[in-house]
Parts: sequence; C-alpha cells; structure tokens
Amino acid sequence: MTHRSAFACFSSVASPALLARAAVLSLMMLSGSAFGQAAAPDAAQKEADANATHLIQDFAHYVKIASFDAAAGTGTQFLDLKLAPTKLVDIIEKSGDQQKINDALQIAARRPELADIAGKIMKAFEDGKLQRARDPKEIAKAIEDLTGTVRGRLLARERLLFAGEYALPQLLENLLKNDNAARSAEVQRVLIDLGRQSEIPLSVAMMKMPAAQQERVANVLGLIPWKTSLPFLKDLSETTQNDNVKQACQRAINALGGASQSTQELYQALAEDYYAEKAESLSFPGEEFQLLWSYDPGTGLNEIAIRTEVYNEAMAMRLDERAMEIEQGNGGVSPQALALWIAANFSREIDTPKGYINPVYPLPGLAANGAKPRRTADYFAAAAGGGVAQLVLARALDARDTPLARKALHIVEETAGGRAIQPDGERTPLVDALTYPDRRVQTEAALAIGISQPQETFSGAERVVPTLASGLKGSTAQYAVVIGGNTENYQVARRSLEKLGYSVLPHGDHLADIATLVAEAPSIDFVMVLGQNSEKLPPVVDEIRGTIKTAASPVLAMTGPESYSELRHRYDGTQGVGVRQVGISEDQTEKAITDLAIATTGGPISAGEAADYAKRCLAALRDLAVSGNQVLNVGDAATTLIGALSEKNADVSGICEVLSRIDQDRAQRAVLDAAMKSGGADRVALLGKVADSAKRFGNKLEARQVAGVLDLAAKGDEAEATAAAALLGALQVPNNELMPLILSK
Repeated sequence: MTHRSAFACFSSVASPALLARAAVLSLMMLSGSAFGQAAAPDAAQKEADANATHLIQDFAHYVKIASFDAAAGTGTQFLDLKLAPTKLVDIIEKSGDQQKINDALQIAARRPELADIAGKIMKAFEDGKLQRARDPKEIAKAIEDLTGTVRGRLLARERLLFAGEYALPQLLENLLKNDNAARSAEVQRVLIDLGRQSEIPLSVAMMKMPAAQQERVANVLGLIPWKTSLPFLKDLSETTQNDNVKQACQRAINALGGASQSTQELYQALAEDYYAEKAESLSFPGEEFQLLWSYDPGTGLNEIAIRTEVYNEAMAMRLDERAMEIEQGNGGVSPQALALWIAANFSREIDTPKGYINPVYPLPGLAANGAKPRRTADYFAAAAGGGVAQLVLARALDARDTPLARKALHIVEETAGGRAIQPDGERTPLVDALTYPDRRVQTEAALAIGISQPQETFSGAERVVPTLASGLKGSTAQYAVVIGGNTENYQVARRSLEKLGYSVLPHGDHLADIATLVAEAPSIDFVMVLGQNSEKLPPVVDEIRGTIKTAASPVLAMTGPESYSELRHRYDGTQGVGVRQVGISEDQTEKAITDLAIATTGGPISAGEAADYAKRCLAALRDLAVSGNQVLNVGDAATTLIGALSEKNADVSGICEVLSRIDQDRAQRAVLDAAMKSGGADRVALLGKVADSAKRFGNKLEARQVAGVLDLAAKGDEAEATAAAALLGALQVPNNELMPLILSK
C-alpha cells in the first residue's frame, strides 16, 4: 500500500485535528528538492495537455474555415503526440469545444486529404471511450451507482450498456449476491437490456453453477428476447436432476417461443449461425478482438480475448462439439455435423492472422500458458474421410469460398478413392467443382477425380481430361475487368491492374456490356467497380455474383466519400468483396487489389505453382493412360498434349509417354516428330516410346516418317541406329524396305 492510499484510509475515519496534523506532516515529507521534483512533472504535464488541446482546437478551426492544408499539418502534429486513447478522450472532452471538434472531424472524414487523419483521431477517441468504460474499476463503480440517485442510476446503466460483455463477470456476480436485493434487481434489468451480449456468457455460466443459481440465471435468460440461449436451456432441462431448475428452464423455453428441435439440432443450428458469420454474431463489430467465455465455480465467469477473424469459427466448433457429444450418446455422429466442424476448423486455419497464436486452438510447438496443443485441421479432415470432405466442399462451392474449396479438395484427393464421384443425394460436389469459376479449383477437382480412377461413368466425366490437359500449359495469365466510371477512371484502374500482371478487358458501364468478351476470356480473375454509390453498388455486385465467369472473382469497389462508410460496413466480412475510397494513391490501390486477390483466391498463379500443376496433371493423365481407364478417355487430351510439346520447359518425355498410349494416328506421329527433333539419349528414349505405341496400336506413321526412321537406322550412331532399327521392327516395315539396310556396306 502506498503512502497516498494509506492517507486516504486514515482520512476516512480520523478527526479534523488529526487530519490537519497529517496534512502538515505530508507537506514536511514533500519539502525541499523532493517537492520541487514532484511539482515539475505536474507543470510539464499541464503544459503538454495545453499544447494537445490547442492543436486539436486549431485543427477544428482550420477545417471550419476550409484551410485544409493547415488542418492537415495540425492534425498530423496532434497524432504525433501519440496520446493514449483515454488521454485523448480527456483532452477533447475537457477542451470546451467537443461539439466543434466532432463536427470538424465529420467534415474532415469526407475530404481525401484529411480522411486518414480524421479517421485515426476518431478511432482513437472511440477506443479511449471503450477502454474507460471497460475498466473493471469503472464497471464496479457503475454497478454501485445503480442504487444511487435517479440520474446516477441512468448514467450508470448507460456506462454498463456501453461496456457491454466486458461488464458480464461483475454483473453476474452481483446478480447472484444476496446482500442487496435492490442492486440485484437493477443488475438484472441491465443484463436483459444487454440482450444478445448477455446470452452466451450467462448460458455458459449456467451450465456449471449450483442448482439455485442455475434457476436464477434461467429465469433471466427467459426474459431476454433472443433465442441464442435455447440449446443451453434445453440441454440443462434434460440433464439436471433438480426439479426447480428443470421448471425454470422450461418456463424460459416457453417464453422464448418453445423449441421444436432436439437439443442436438438446436446446438448445431446455432453453430451454423456462427459459421455463417451473421452480423449479429459479433458483440463488437469492427474491433480487433471478441470474447470467448468459460465458467469456473471458484473464479466465476472468465473471458478469453480472441481475434475477430477466428471468433466465429471458435464458437461454431464449440457448439458443434456439444451437438456431436449428444449425437454420440444417442448412437452415432452424423456426417453433416462432422462436416460443419471440419469446415469451421479449416476456416479457422485460413483466417488466422499471420503470427497469431490462437488461445483456444494452439498448434504443436506454439501452445502457451499450459494450453494443450491441437493437431492441424488437415489431420482431422483426413481422419473424417473423403465423404465428409465432399460435404465440406459443397459448403465451399455454395458460399463461393475458394480457399475452403481447395482445402477440401486436397483431402478428397488424399482419401476418396474410386468412390469420389459417387453422388451424395442429388449432387456430386467434386464434379460440381469442375465448373467452379476458379482455375485452381477446377484443376484440383480434375486431379482428385483422375487420381481416384473412377470405374463407372458419371455426368461431367467429359470435362475431367480436358481440364487436366489444360493444366499442362502452366499458364500464369490473369484477366481483369473494370465496370463503371468514366474513361479517365478506367485508364487509372487499368494501369494499376496491368502493373500487377493482369490483362484488362475493354471498359464497360455494366457487366452485360462486355458479356461476350467475358465469356471468351480464359478466366476472370479480378473485377473492379468504379463510381457506384450505396444504392447502385449492391445490384452490380449481385450481377457479378450471378454470372458464372465472375461468381467467385474478387470484387474491389472504388466509391466516393459520401458512400464509403456505409458500403465498407455493409461489405465488411463479405467473402471476396472489398471497398476502398476513390482518391487513394496508386500504391494503396495496388495493395488493396493484391490483398483482396490473395484472400479470395490465393492471388495470381505463380510460375512455380503453374509448373507444379503441369507436373501433377501429366502424372494423372499418365496413370489414366497406363490403367486404360474406360471412363476418362485420355485420347480427349491428344490435341492439347501435342500442343504442349512445343511449350517452353515442357516435359517432352512425360508427354510422349502419355501420347504413346493413345490409339490415334496423330499421337504416334507427334511422338516420332519429337524424337527426330531431339538427339542423343533423349532421341533413343523417345524412339522407344514410338516403338511401344506401334506394338500396342500398329504402324500409324506417315510414309515420310518411316523414311526418316530408315535413314536414321542407316546413318545414325550406334545407339540411335539400334533404336531406329528396333522401331522398324515394331512398325513391321515390309522386308523390301529393309533391303537397303542389309545390302549397304
């Protein structure tokens, strides 16, 4: 305890005389140099506060008189002070010009040259207010004030509602106390008014409380008009041995409209809501962290701060785990429930910020504070098998979630086998993925099907081999479209896209205006939308998403300051859609394009990635050719395979191996042409592949080609001549054509 707090305790009970003597003693202790040293920081702090106040006042003044350059200067100086958010709030609130400053910030936010400065000040102000409201001491004081004056109670309620979920541990503690009935009643009113923010913490706590407290909390949950608590209430009603608790749960369930679904179904439905990332699932939208809750009878309600990016996945997994526990107790876990958990786990892995250690899902080697590490998402997905992976794939395709689709396809390829294309109900997700508007997904779906070696035909089989063949080309080309805006805006957007390697199609006011060009393009890998306001942009995005070629393409909308905030809020968290304000620099635009493309589809296909696809596709085609698969006809790839022989860095030997197993004239002839263009050991090996083709399918060479082989057999070096001679034997060349070789000396 410091001398300051000791003096405070002493003063609460001491007489006036004793207080006076204590004050004199304190002044004596602070006299001399020590007193001077203590006073100096106070004076310096006052000067610093005055300087900060003048800067923010000057900023507001310059904005009001439209001197925006001067405003930018003073605003920058104010930010350079690096005030703590709570201190910034104090400066503005005590300035005497709070309304004027607020008005100036609103105006500045709509000016391109001031928007960034205003945004940072406004965010710091809001952060400061939140930090102050969420301070445990402030929460405790607000709860105490709930039983004060009428005005004090109103202000206390406002502060607690503003603190939100952060106030739950103390609110719950005070609700359950029996020492102040009036305060408990006021706390109950606050909990009800907090609505959805109260439900999960109270529901989590209720499941582990003593019976009397469970009854009290169940009664409160029945008064909160949200149905988030239904699975918990029904779960407790079915597992408790206490009749009063059971009745309280049932009353609450009835008050909330009843529950026709089973407990397992209720948990799974709530898990689905979190997985879908509905807007109401976040208590603090736009903030970096959300809260996960646990309850311990000894320590009470405890929160864990978790990054917003992975909060919904954590909640979905927790709720689905309870659903599967109940299912398991009733005889078995459904593939649908397991697929939801696997999908949420994959999404957690995809959305985890770089370098972030998830407190509730630490990976091996990264667990902290004694947390038990968990295995990767791939581990659980592989164990669940190809059938569940296809259910995850179906989710991804329906949601146009490209990263999740690729995760699921990887597991299907590893685990599905020949059953990969057997329909599950009315659809086969793996086949559907062949027409998904993303080249990576299409290629990986074809690879998964090809590797599975299907033995029965299926709808869509004709697309597999051509898709594998297209993967041989190793194309890294990317195509983009720009919609809306004027010609000047189009040229600016085009310049940014082309700098990033995109080929940009001609301009169109609407997607329909360039529909033919879009249909003819190999793919549409990015869409930029210019000049749309909050009313016009949504229909444009719907049109883009409703067009097959652009259904999964990243969409970046550049909008004006009057619509920016509304549209940013509307599309925040929407898969594959980004919003930026016009007037940002080219570097910022290019970063926005790159970040959105990477988040949505993985970004442009790199040269290394293209080479890997080519290698895998060729291996799949070879395996199909070797096995003589009757469902997937490798002959459908002959044209592409022959064309690929002339590609730079082509695997000529591998391609010729596949061609040698195709019963077509052009295939055998292409292999011989490739052999004659090469030399040395490569030529010998390729001549052997032509011989293999001839032994399988007979002689399909043109007369000129046979003549070339005869010439090589006569004039080539020992190895090449021997290989050519062997080929002649496989071709069963007539004896009279061989006589020149026999008679030559």
